[in-house]
Amino acid sequence: MTSPYSVVLFDLDGTIADSAPHITASLAHTITELGLPVPTPTELLEWVGPPLPQSFERFLGLEGERLDEALRVYRAHYLERAADSAIFEGVPEVLRAVHEAGIPSSTATSKPETPATAILVAAGLDRWLDVITGASDDEVRNTKADVVAEALRRLGERGADLSRPVLVGDRSHDVEGAAVHGVPTIMVGWGYGSPAEQAGAVAVVATPAELADQLGVSLLRGAA
Repeated sequence: MTSPYSVVLFDLDGTIADSAPHITASLAHTITELGLPVPTPTELLEWVGPPLPQSFERFLGLEGERLDEALRVYRAHYLERAADSAIFEGVPEVLRAVHEAGIPSSTATSKPETPATAILVAAGLDRWLDVITGASDDEVRNTKADVVAEALRRLGERGADLSRPVLVGDRSHDVEGAAVHGVPTIMVGWGYGSPAEQAGAVAVVATPAELADQLGVSLLRGAA
């Protein structure tokens, strides 16, 4: 089996990790600390995936010092819980298959790199990735387009062939951010995005086995 892609970038929240429960709990805690009405659990799911500063601005109108305070409260609460995030069944096998096929891979997540690394290390998945790339911890680099650019830069520095990249994600900002760099996106159906967010994706997969087929890798070598 030959892959059509020379490097694979993976989103994290909603693609590799079922991190929404901890994220929404930390959001609810933060919004309560700010003395604001807490959105419903369904509404808070809309926050999962896009850069957090953008979500605070979009949904609560926070800016300046108020935004800084919200991010500080959120980070402190979430960092204590991030490593406990569940991993979607079957996804570790895909990461391993990509690695064993010799295809360089990296995360490309809008989550800051410290909690992203904590999740992946706790799950033992960092061994199947060449690079862990996310938002900078100060979130100066936080848009999906910027993260994709950084992931490609880091893989390129390691000698990876960047001629046929692909991003695997679950939200519309994954498709849009990757497209800035001409990178196609495969959307996964087990994440947090709605069907409407799949517009522009080169493929939509319902299971990790379907994802492996799209990436041109075999799952037959066993569990991760």
